Amino acid sequence: MTIDCMHLDTVKDVTPSARGCEECLKSGGEWVHLRICRTCGHVGCCDDSPSRHAAKHFQHTRHPIIEGYDPPEGWGWCYIDEVMFDLSDRMTPQLGPIPRFY
Repeated sequence: MTIDCMHLDTVKDVTPSARGCEECLKSGGEWVHLRICRTCGHVGCCDDSPSRHAAKHFQHTRHPIIEGYDPPEGWGWCYIDEVMFDLSDRMTPQLGPIPRFY
């Protein structure tokens, strides 16, 4: 299968910035699922969450690749090329238990 993404070479092994959505933890917000930026390790909430911090992080930084982080899902997504791809062989380890808010 060919993946039409020009940003796969930007995928880095990263350290998670937090044990949940970084901004929601600071503000007392809630999330549904987490996404981790595979450029810098920022942990943000998904687009089904009220604040959509992962997408806001992309809009602010233009870091293109996220990974489904909680639960670990083994997939990546490129915001720029709008393609999903397999990261199951390079999943980011969690720092510890992730609080649940749903």
